[in-house]
Amino acid sequence: MSSLHSIGAMNQMADALDAAGFTPDDVTKLRQYKDLALIRQMLYGYAKIIQVMHVIDCDASPFTPDGWEVVEHRKGGKLDWGAAKFSLHISEQQKDGKSIEGNKLRKELESMPVYNANVLDYLLAHPELIPENWKGKAVFFWGTIYRNADGNLYVRYLYWNGDKWYWNYYWLDNDFYSDGPAVLRAS
Repeated sequence: MSSLHSIGAMNQMADALDAAGFTPDDVTKLRQYKDLALIRQMLYGYAKIIQVMHVIDCDASPFTPDGWEVVEHRKGGKLDWGAAKFSLHISEQQKDGKSIEGNKLRKELESMPVYNANVLDYLLAHPELIPENWKGKAVFFWGTIYRNADGNLYVRYLYWNGDKWYWNYYWLDNDFYSDGPAVLRAS
């Protein structure tokens, strides 16, 4: 058995990854990384890692679908997604099989730090940044509310269709269930 694959060496690696904050998903991504040799070159000083900053301008005007208008757009300054802390929020009225009408949920979220549609659009452009645990949910960005040509109010959301992330919209007169959390800025 090579010393690289000894149980002791593997335990040391697991301890180091754990100490660095790696999750099981991170380890899976590392294992699937196509150019591990590049990481080895970095260890020996032949390559460098450059940190990519993902700064989202939450003050910019949001994307607006044709024929729609923005009714509300909560600005949020410059958001460094890599350092951002966020949580998925479910209203008490969405729990235990219950639902809440969208207009009531909007009122409930009024004082909460919801993210706007600029974050949604940035994440769509950089899907590698979307957390895995968002799959199976419709993640709503309540910081931007739209009105269509018929006068109906909508909020946009991200969802995973099985092979790719997409956005869609939901009418505020509809009911919202537990699979439709709001993404909030956490402190």
